This record gives sequence, C-alpha cells and structure tokens, in this order.
Amino acid sequence: MRISPLVRIGALTAALCLCIQGQNTQSKDAPNEAKGIPPRASPAEYPAHGQAGALTIAAEFSGHSVPTSRGPLATEDYVVIEIGLFGPAGARAAVSSADFSVRINGKKPLPTQPFGLVAGSVKDPEWEPPEAAESKSKTKLSSGGQGEQGGGSTPPPPPKPPIATQREWAQRVQKAALPEGDRPLPEAGLIFFLYRGKVQNIDSIELTYAGATGKVTLALQP
Repeated sequence: MRISPLVRIGALTAALCLCIQGQNTQSKDAPNEAKGIPPRASPAEYPAHGQAGALTIAAEFSGHSVPTSRGPLATEDYVVIEIGLFGPAGARAAVSSADFSVRINGKKPLPTQPFGLVAGSVKDPEWEPPEAAESKSKTKLSSGGQGEQGGGSTPPPPPKPPIATQREWAQRVQKAALPEGDRPLPEAGLIFFLYRGKVQNIDSIELTYAGATGKVTLALQP
C-alpha cells in the first residue's frame, strides 16, 4: 500500500520535529532523547564485530524491521542495523551515526539517515484498525460470504492510524536510535539507511565505521 503524498509529508513533518529535538538540541546537561537499547553482554553476542583502535564495533542487520522495547515496527523505506560499542572499563567515546556507512550488494556506500525521517515511515505490523474487525464480523454474517459490498464495487481505502498512534511509533524509533555525543561505554542503538529493495535480494552487506579511533569494515549477514 502506497501512502499519499499529503499524508507522507504530514508524517515526515511531525517526525522531523522529533529529529530536531532529539538530534540538534542535545547537551551534556540535558537528557539525550535517543535512549538507545541495552547493549549485549559482549561484542561476541553480535553476529559481527571488529576493532577500531580501542573501540570495538559490534553489529547485527535487522532488515526492514525496527526492534524497540515495545515490540518490532516495520519500514518499507529503510533498513536497520543494531550497533553495539564497547571499550575498556570506564571508557567513553564520541558517538556519531555519521561515522557509519553501508555498502549493499557491492554498490555505492549509503550514509546513515536521521531517525526523525525513519519515524515518519514506520508502522506496527500487528496494528489493525477497529473498523477492520467490525467489517470482518459483518462479512461473515452476510449471505454467501459476499459482505455488504455490491458486485463490482470498489472497496474503500484502508483507514490510516490515528495521529496519536503514529506519534507513539515515532517515539519508539527515537528512543531506540543510537545515542550520540560523548557517551560512556558500552552503548548500543539503531542506525538507519535508505533502502527500499527487498531483503531477500541482498547478497552482501558491508558496514564501515570510520571515526576518531580508527576504521573497520564488518561483513553482516543479510
């Protein structure tokens, strides 16, 4: 299902407000709006990991799924990578999603995208509008399983999620995104890349980190 341009623009506008708040107004004295996700016990808990100086980069490819603390969301426009950053005990690191890029199927490297843009494209795969349940019930009661629609009539477009629901999804993306700035280690969160293709068509994924501590490229599992 394609989202109409007006709906998409409205969703992106709201999401960009979240992006600006979370990514452009951070300071040491104010809490980071991007909370990240709990890091795993060690880099070995991720499918791929490598060294960039004293910093260990660990990663797992999530495809078009956006794992959050309240269950996974889905996006058709972006792919997601869970990042774990590790270092010596008590270490800190300057974390920036801009230090990452990804190469899919050997093509041109893709830069990361702000979580605010991703937030405007997500949906809960388990969400179902209230009208759908009622419609199913009426269809079962109708004779011959034809429902209330006359033959040849065009069904109405599916209803859009309420604004409050979309906002809640956007907040879940925001909280799961990789926190940025001077951070204590270990740290973990999600980074996002624009990719509308099917995950089944991905043969190779190379994630590259190029930051202050060094550079490393990880081969991820599609």
